[in-house]
Amino acid sequence: MAGRRRVSGSSVVALCLLLVSLVACGGRTTADPVRTEVQQVLDRRAAAVLGHDRSAYARTGTAASFDNLGAVPFAAWSYRVTDVDRAGDTATADVELRYRLDGYDPGPVTTLRTVRLERDGPDGGWSVEWDRPAAKSGSQPWDQGAVRVVRGTHSLVLGVGQSTGALRGFADLADRAVPAVSDAWDGDWAERVVVLVPESLEAMAGLLGSPASSYRGIAAVTTGETGGREHAPADRIIVNPDAYGLLGTLGKQVVLTHETTHVATRADTDAATPLWLSEGYADWVGYRGSGRTPGQAAPGLARAVSEGEVPRDLPTDEDFGFTADADRLARAYEGGWLACLMIADQWGEDRLDAFYRAVGAHDRRAGAVEDAMDAVLGISPDDFTERWREYLRTRLG
Repeated sequence: MAGRRRVSGSSVVALCLLLVSLVACGGRTTADPVRTEVQQVLDRRAAAVLGHDRSAYARTGTAASFDNLGAVPFAAWSYRVTDVDRAGDTATADVELRYRLDGYDPGPVTTLRTVRLERDGPDGGWSVEWDRPAAKSGSQPWDQGAVRVVRGTHSLVLGVGQSTGALRGFADLADRAVPAVSDAWDGDWAERVVVLVPESLEAMAGLLGSPASSYRGIAAVTTGETGGREHAPADRIIVNPDAYGLLGTLGKQVVLTHETTHVATRADTDAATPLWLSEGYADWVGYRGSGRTPGQAAPGLARAVSEGEVPRDLPTDEDFGFTADADRLARAYEGGWLACLMIADQWGEDRLDAFYRAVGAHDRRAGAVEDAMDAVLGISPDDFTERWREYLRTRLG
């Protein structure tokens, strides 16, 4: 037939031989022996971590970090090599580290690492020279020093540079926070939290892979996947010990309960949820039952209202930026809290929970709050804002 050309079997063989260094005849790329060897070394290293076998770990290379993570209860630990750059007897590997904490992580935490290896002579195997967080990736607690572990009834606390007594204090606070959150939030959640307590603000920023200036004055943050369900890894509550240490007893409890609320509501929080709602709800749970009046818990807004400066609108997401002006940030949290307090007061706590879930049921911001206000509260956003402004005048004036 015209337009078709027959290729002999010998031509096919020659073509395969020509391309063998790039592509196998079956269409599969040929294996990189160095990458395979590096993967095998890291597989043995992972098995040593799970087996608590320091000698086996040391046979794969440096054992400098092994003792740092010995107390951490891992249910899983594995590496996946994604790329290798070899230069003579050294190789640098891009690696995914995946691990789970026993009893706390329903899915693996994945973090990017850079691993440098060296070959022990021309016929020797590869061994790890160092293993570090990849560029722009956060460190892990054991990268910063020996990890102490304290278990609570509902909590697992990992600390570096902290005494066992101090970590026990965090576990006690978390153990009070979990039932307090469950009493307020009627959604399903694991009812357990992981708390990381680094040595300093700088160490906290290192865990988050961000500049320390982003978290100065922030007592704690919660990391996790919004909208996460049963296969998502557990959230981490990461404490800024510098700012947290300045709080009184009530303030410390409010902060841990606030952050625990983020853990509980994570599956119903997504891109549709404005920060005034997610942060305001967490503060509402944190202050619930504390006896604090609106004027005591919202001094910035109370001062503004007393001077006749009632906000025109609910706080925007930009108002919650960690780098924002401190007074603006404080008023944003206070405004969100008072919006949620108003819903609980005027519509009831069950309706507040239902409103939160209804907003999070949307997959994007546009229309989410409007639809939820109409369906759950029976009010328009404009009328809600006016009612909120009047609520500020009444409760703070």
